[in-house]
Amino acid sequence: MLKLFTTGFWEVVARLILRNKVAILIGIVLVTLFFSYQWKYMRFTFTEANLLPDDHEVNVTYNHFLDIFGEEGNLIVIGVKDSTLFTVDKLNAWNSLSESFKPYEEVETVVSIKDLQKLVKNNEAQKFDLEPFIKDSIHSLEQINTLEKELFQKYPFYDNFLFNKETKTVRTAIYMKKDIVNTSLRKDFIEQILEPKIAEFESANNLDVRVSGMPYIRTLNAKSIIDEIGLFIGAALLVTSLIFFFFFRSFRATFISLIVVCIGVMWTFGILGLFKYEITVLTALIPPLIIVIGIPNCIFLINKFQHEVKLHGNKVKSLQRVITKIGNATLMTNITTASGFATFILTQSKLLKEFGIVASLSILGIFVLCLLIIPIVYTFLPYPKERHLEHLNKRWISTIVDWMVRMVKEHKIAIYSISLVLMIASIIGIYQMKISGSLIEDMPQDTEFFDDIRFFESEFNGIMPLEIMVDTKRKKGVMKLSTLKRMNELEEVINETPELSKPISVVSLLKYSKQAYYNGNPKYYQLPTSQENSFILSYAKNSSSDVDLLKNFVDSTGQYARITTFMKDIGTDRMERIEEDLQAKINKVFPEEQYTITLTGKALVFQKGTKYLVKNLVISLSLAILLISLFMAYMFRSFRMIIVSLIPNLLPLLVTAGLMGFLGVPIKPSTILVFSIAFGISVDDTIHFLAKYRQELQANHWKIRKSVFGALRETGVSMFYTSIVLFFGFSVFTISSFGGTVALGALVSATLLFAMLSNLLLLPSLLLSLERSIANKEVLREPSINIIPEEDEEDLL
Repeated sequence: MLKLFTTGFWEVVARLILRNKVAILIGIVLVTLFFSYQWKYMRFTFTEANLLPDDHEVNVTYNHFLDIFGEEGNLIVIGVKDSTLFTVDKLNAWNSLSESFKPYEEVETVVSIKDLQKLVKNNEAQKFDLEPFIKDSIHSLEQINTLEKELFQKYPFYDNFLFNKETKTVRTAIYMKKDIVNTSLRKDFIEQILEPKIAEFESANNLDVRVSGMPYIRTLNAKSIIDEIGLFIGAALLVTSLIFFFFFRSFRATFISLIVVCIGVMWTFGILGLFKYEITVLTALIPPLIIVIGIPNCIFLINKFQHEVKLHGNKVKSLQRVITKIGNATLMTNITTASGFATFILTQSKLLKEFGIVASLSILGIFVLCLLIIPIVYTFLPYPKERHLEHLNKRWISTIVDWMVRMVKEHKIAIYSISLVLMIASIIGIYQMKISGSLIEDMPQDTEFFDDIRFFESEFNGIMPLEIMVDTKRKKGVMKLSTLKRMNELEEVINETPELSKPISVVSLLKYSKQAYYNGNPKYYQLPTSQENSFILSYAKNSSSDVDLLKNFVDSTGQYARITTFMKDIGTDRMERIEEDLQAKINKVFPEEQYTITLTGKALVFQKGTKYLVKNLVISLSLAILLISLFMAYMFRSFRMIIVSLIPNLLPLLVTAGLMGFLGVPIKPSTILVFSIAFGISVDDTIHFLAKYRQELQANHWKIRKSVFGALRETGVSMFYTSIVLFFGFSVFTISSFGGTVALGALVSATLLFAMLSNLLLLPSLLLSLERSIANKEVLREPSINIIPEEDEEDLL
């Protein structure tokens, strides 16, 4: 079994492929049709990425909150900041726009200025009545002035909820039904109802309406992801095909490669549908990744075919040698690349696990497609023309190869010095790295909806919900005055925190009730005293269901209460400080034996998830290094070779991490992927170089220097070619409007460039410097896998 991937095995594979061409092509068509059928099961995500395992304490707490109070991310807000709004026609039009959303079945309730009610004391019935600020519609400027005076000065309960009294910004709150807010019905409502109505209102009234809220942000963010999938695939195909054509000067070879990677992309979408995974900002990257990784496979196979044809002119023999000589090498490199992605499967994050499964399967799939389609298609095609073979002379690259050889020969000290300086600088940079737990940082920042997020942050202190749940551990414990006073103390801390909005809770409602009891006098907007509490609550209980003071803020048993605030988009460090301040106040005012207080909400869950992913980064990268080290030990049977091979692959990762620290690129879900992806790809070059080095040692009777330079000249070209493809291929992601995707593309490209230089300069230098301690009989043992067949002394390319 250990000798499975020998030359004999690949000769059998070659015969099977070339003798069963039609059957294999039919099989590929059928498999592609099967995967195409699975596309109907693809789903675009309707929620934020949950980075934590389902059984994680933070998720358990959040789900417990949802069980009691329902979905908290169901609020859409529309707002206007324009002094001309306060005219009769425009204010009536604004109220009509708000009213127009109420009949739709997707909407639970709408709260606008027209819906605001005065809580009025009814002495005869000993209850509170509701009296609207606006009856029917506005008829005069005098009415508007009275409305402004009452809302902005007399009723603090409404301040910073539907208006900002300082800037005169007005907004309307649209609460979607909780059972549909995370479904496609939300998208339909926003795209087919909300946006057209707002556009019509803006056109008719010459007003700029801002829209935000988590349902709206999710919808437009998902739409941006969908739009970019096509953009990435198109850009990746264009860039890689241009580079391919530059290398081969052949439309035919370029077209064949494009067909292969396009089928690979179809398989990737099929795998997503087969597993019924959602398309997220991460899984959306896989199709263009497959193009970028698949093209180097095509380069290896097609170039080897052309090389063989030029050597002896026998097409069948050439195709057979393509499979036997290059099949093993491409399999090994694809396995190591897939291993870099597959390590994410072992993490506990559902998001990363799905990404790892689809990416690793897709990489193996593109290898199979390349190995089957390219040799078979070329059996039906005529011989390559002479102009298609001119690139095999590689004269244009000889200068670069000569420079590399000269550097390794004459400037090893300089190579080591530069490597050492880079390592020290990188370690300094690593200590400056920061973690980002922002929900919106990676969203497209040049879009209108991102500007609207910033607008509502400025005017109303944020749109990301932060919830505090109070468990009194007894029924009706919330309405005890001692509990309410404690909640009020906690709300004071929230009010003093500039990054948090004014809190909303049963405390605010009771303060409003006391103000109403004292005939609307704003100086009585405060908690009732113990004497006042009982009869004010009796008024509330006698009121109609329309004046349900406890709705949405206290559960039906009276045991649980919620304090809702909204948070600005702030850094992880500041968010942690706020959490610590709130927790310190909670510990101080809420006795642990009487209360259980939990902080939760979308913003907090995402921040905790990001920190969790950082821990998983260390785990996944360590697993990738371990897995690939074991793989190389299996191939080379030499512990010393493992150590030597890891050094030039770990240094680029250090340099990238250092750059992130110096450039202020934070660790976040998107940039976390960089290290495992880059390591899995860059180690391919090391495998090729060391395999060729071992072969040269045997051919040159243990002449170390000759073997190193022979391997460098032989593999340097192929490593340069594939690195160029990968560099420009990953650079495609920098055209994204998502900041995290841009960072991912730039960082992986930079890492692979450093890895190429490290493998071409540092690795041969190490082999020369360590000489006898590395190049001993341990390396000469028969390897478990012959990556490059011993009799093949020709260039991989």
